[in-house]
Amino acid sequence: MKLAFVGGGNVASALISGISQSPLPPEFIHVSEPDEPARRRLEERFPVTGFASTLEAIATAHAIVLAVKPQVMPIVLDELAGNLEPGQLVISVAAGITLGQISGILGQQQPVVRCMPNTPALIGKGITGLHAGPGCTEHHRHFAQRVLGAAGATVWVDDEALMDVVTAVSGSGPAYFYYLVEALTEAGVAMGLPDEIAAKLALHTARGAGDMALQSELDIAALRRAVTTPGGTTEAALDEFSACGFKEMVQRAVRAATERGRHLSSNGG
Repeated sequence: MKLAFVGGGNVASALISGISQSPLPPEFIHVSEPDEPARRRLEERFPVTGFASTLEAIATAHAIVLAVKPQVMPIVLDELAGNLEPGQLVISVAAGITLGQISGILGQQQPVVRCMPNTPALIGKGITGLHAGPGCTEHHRHFAQRVLGAAGATVWVDDEALMDVVTAVSGSGPAYFYYLVEALTEAGVAMGLPDEIAAKLALHTARGAGDMALQSELDIAALRRAVTTPGGTTEAALDEFSACGFKEMVQRAVRAATERGRHLSSNGG
C-alpha cells in the first residue's frame, strides 16, 4: 500500500512514526507540507518523501490522510476535487469536519473515513474514534484502522452524530484528567505538602491508575471498590465527591463539549 499525508504537523508525525515502525509499513509514505524547513525535518526523522505540492504527493497513493487544521480543510478539499481516483481512500483527522462537508466537495462516491484521535497519540498511547462513509469497503475500513492504530487503540462509531460525543469524551478528555491532577496537586499543597512532592504524587497516581485499569480484568467500578475500605479515608473522599454531584458535573461537562462540537460542525468547523 502507498500512503500520502496532506499536512506534516504533530498528528501526522505521530501517525508516520507509528506506521513506519509497524510490521507491515506502506510501500512509501509521501507528505505534502508547504513549509520547506518542516518538510526537511520530516524527511530527516522518518522514511518519507516530502512535497511542496499536494497533487504531487497524492499521485498513485492508495490512501490520503488529511492532517490539516479545520480552517485549512476547505482549501485542501477544493484542491483535491476532481484530482482523486474513484477508489482512493480519504482519511480525515480534522476535528469538526463532517463527512457531508467532505463529500460535498469531493463527491458522494469517494470513500472517506472520519477520525477523531486525541493528543496521547503523539506518544503512541492515543485512542481514535472512526466513522466510515457509505463509499467505504471493508478493505478501506481495515486500512484506515491500520493507519490510526499506529498511534494507539481504535473504536468504530456507526452513527456519525456520535463523533461529537467521541470528541467530548476522548478528544477533550486528556484536559479533564490534567485538570483533576492539577486540582489534586493543589489540594495536597493546601494540606501542607511541598509543591514538587504533591505534583509527583498526583501525576504518578494518575498514570498508575490508568495503566492498572487497562491491564486489569476488573471493570472500573470494581477497581474503585477494591481501593475503598468501608469507613476509611478513600470512602470519606468519595462521599465528598458524591455530595458535590461529581458524576452529574462530569455529565454536564461532556454534554457542553458535545453541543459545542455540534455547533462548530454545523458552522463548518
